[in-house]
Formats: sequence, C-alpha cells, structure tokens
Amino acid sequence: MTVIIDYQAGNLGSIQNMLKKLGEVSMITSNPEEINQADHLILPGVGAFDFGMQKLRELNLVSSLRKKVLEERIPILGVCLGAQLFCNSSEEGIESGLGLINGVVRKFPTNLNGKKFSVPHMGWDYVRPKKESKLLPASEEGMRFYFVHSYGITCLDQTDVLAENKYSMTYHSAFERDNILGVQFHPEKSHRFGKQLYKNFIENY
Repeated sequence: MTVIIDYQAGNLGSIQNMLKKLGEVSMITSNPEEINQADHLILPGVGAFDFGMQKLRELNLVSSLRKKVLEERIPILGVCLGAQLFCNSSEEGIESGLGLINGVVRKFPTNLNGKKFSVPHMGWDYVRPKKESKLLPASEEGMRFYFVHSYGITCLDQTDVLAENKYSMTYHSAFERDNILGVQFHPEKSHRFGKQLYKNFIENY
C-alpha cells in the first residue's frame, strides 16, 4: 500500500486520484502507525519550507519518516515542497530539513545578466535526465512536467542528481539516492508523463 503523508501542506486528492487510475491502493494519513504499514511513501507539498517542517514535527512524523526511509529502506517520493524538505536547509526559512539527501534549497534570482525573470517559475518544462533511472528513464525523450515554485534544489552530491533544469539559475529538478527520490515538479498535474512517473515509482521501487 502507498501512503500519502498528510501534514496540511499538500495537494493530496490529485495524487490519490492518479494512483487510483493506476490501480494502486493508497491512503492519506498523518497517523504514524498507518505510515508504518506502507510499502511506498509519498510526501507531497505546496507552501513554505518552515511551515512544512514545523507541521511534520508537530505531528511527530520526523522520526517515523527517518526510521522508515533510512532504516527500513522503504521507497519514498517527495513532490515539490516535499522534495525540498528532504534537503538540509532552505533559503526560504530557518528550519533544518529532514536531511535525507545532502542538498540545499535556493531562491530563484529575479534578474540575471540584465534579464528579468518572473518568480514563481510556473508552467510546463522539459526535464533533462542526468543519469539512468527507473523513475525517469533517460531513453524516454521529451518528458514534460508542470512546475510551480520559487525555490530550486541544489544537490551537493552530484551522484544524487537525476534531472537538471534551468530558469534564472540551474537547479536539480529530480534526485535519486537509493530508495529516496524527489521531483520539483507536480506529476499529478502533468498528464501522461506524471501518470507514468507514479507508475514507475510504484512498480520499480
């Protein structure tokens, strides 16, 4: 069963609907006991980094997540803010992240070499895989996903980088370290490409 973690910061229903289309049984919960029954975890998220971490702590989910992911090696997928929370820290706030990957979250510049950029970065963009993966196969060209974000992830260990994009700075739009995966975009808003990504996550990890 796939557990979608509810910490009051995510677009939960859309993810569950897409999993339902794939025939995957899923549960939306913030109950640590129910999270412990999962064979796949999804941490979604929209909003601010500090709010997300504060809610995870208030719900006593930090230790449960770290145990499931780091000790039991359960596959986890972070989506948008969820992926950012896997990092060590963010320029958006002062809270420490989950530290599941060695990475930082940086704000998009609004001006680069005299060119102005609108922030948040919104809309469709292609992702460029940087290594072979069962989540985003490099052989699948033209993978296009929907983005809404003001901050971008920088993986400090280059071996974790799964996909790279550029807006007003280069950022890592997807990462993978063993059972820990994250995407900056919203697969649940990305039609057939997003559906395939969730299918890959459920079936291949």
